Amino acid sequence: MFIVNDYSLAVVFCFITMLCWGSWGNTQKLAGKTWRFELFYWDYVIGILLFSIVSAFTLGSNGAQGRSFITDLQQADSSNLWSAFIGGVIFNAANILFSAAIAIAGMSVAFPVAIGLALVLGVIVNYVAAQKGDATLLFAGIALVAIAIILNAVAYRRKSVSEKTVSGKGIVISLIAGILMSFFYRFIAASMDLENFQSPAPGKMTPYTAVFIFSVGIFISNFIFNTILIKRPFMGEPTSYAAYFKGKFNTHLTGILGGLIWGLGNSLNLIAAGKAGPAISYGLGQGATLIAALWGVFIWKEFSNAPKGINALLTAMFIFFIAGLFLIIYAGR
Repeated sequence: MFIVNDYSLAVVFCFITMLCWGSWGNTQKLAGKTWRFELFYWDYVIGILLFSIVSAFTLGSNGAQGRSFITDLQQADSSNLWSAFIGGVIFNAANILFSAAIAIAGMSVAFPVAIGLALVLGVIVNYVAAQKGDATLLFAGIALVAIAIILNAVAYRRKSVSEKTVSGKGIVISLIAGILMSFFYRFIAASMDLENFQSPAPGKMTPYTAVFIFSVGIFISNFIFNTILIKRPFMGEPTSYAAYFKGKFNTHLTGILGGLIWGLGNSLNLIAAGKAGPAISYGLGQGATLIAALWGVFIWKEFSNAPKGINALLTAMFIFFIAGLFLIIYAGR
């Protein structure tokens, strides 16, 4: 299987994760013009599962290093299988709430609040479990990211007040999603031998196997979570599975593409975690907030016609985010 043995390459993989995790929401925005997000979400989940299967039988099965996917799956302990599976269930609950927050509040708000909070809490959780990297630099970087999150929230509130469209529901859902999102990564990481991908401890899994089981957890739990959401949506009238199967091919393809993009980022991030450590790898990946904010501000124009002073807040937000990410990267050296 393919293994990352260089910290610089691990950082590159984490930056690709950042791009993927910060960009998949665009597919929801595109599909949302004609498609309920509850229906979009099924295609998104299918995309994540498809990518995990392709990755497992390609990068996870070829090469002289490590265990191949099938061999690794057969030897995995049930406790580790359940750990990765539960990680998928937790992620799915968080991501459904997060997707709802995007639909209600927009990318430039949902990403900084939900994913920003998940970054701060998630790094703490993962660093406590595996203390790899300079703690002072790492948490200084997280502090700068937290300031950026606050600046974004202030900018959104000023914009909303000026338009008289304050969405308390969107912010609350984003906060709940962020808290849940901060825990899923630890369950996947716990199922792997992060110290030795070359010869993992018996019963532990490689990243490719862990990602597959994690994706199965997302897919199976979606029959419960998303079925409830279809019948009792956060916004609008209830929809149905009949409506899902009436969707156009291109519409379904947009959601699957979103899942493939997120799945690529997730796989590269966990592959990088062996060299960078879970806290740094997760923290850099969740810098996706910066990418999503850029999409929301410059492409989707979510802050167009905003009152005076908003641009200064957004500029400061980006500066703090970038500075925080640099410290997180340097902490790994």
